[in-house]
Amino acid sequence: EINKILIEWEQGNKDEIVHLKELESFRKEFLGNVSHELKTPIFTIQGYIHTLIDGGIEDQEINMLYLQKAGKSIDRLISIVDDLESISKLEAGELILENRTFDIHELVLDVMESLELKAKENNITLSLKEKETGKVYVYADKDRIRQVLVNLLVNSIKYGKRGGATEVDIDQHDDDVVIEVKDNG
Repeated sequence: EINKILIEWEQGNKDEIVHLKELESFRKEFLGNVSHELKTPIFTIQGYIHTLIDGGIEDQEINMLYLQKAGKSIDRLISIVDDLESISKLEAGELILENRTFDIHELVLDVMESLELKAKENNITLSLKEKETGKVYVYADKDRIRQVLVNLLVNSIKYGKRGGATEVDIDQHDDDVVIEVKDNG
């Protein structure tokens, strides 16, 4: 009996150590990805500002264009920091979800519409794989789901193949809803 308990305890500890190693690996990969995501807008802003300092400020066409592009990069930085803050709150158990019932199909269409111009600028076609039922109700935090959808679609647009396509598919299986974002990039 004691031997059995010791073997179970040992196995439980092994499983926990494997789990902790996986979490550490995930954390390292995550930090590498965050570092990469932060570098892109920072270096972009830096390039625009140095160009303006080096004389571009005198050219009316260049200065406004570069200031607008720097502004977009700052917006991207703010979005990344907001995401990091949400993750931190989630891990600390401080993130309060405001769940409610809403139509996920309608939310997906709304997010796609809001990103349509960005997709056209990158020559990416956005589409929703239509099902026979238009409405799919879920109980979740609508703002957080919106945030996830925006991140997935923006990444697909940003890193997708030019002239490519991004398709969103909503599948309902009993009480579960699965949303897939597929691209050919």
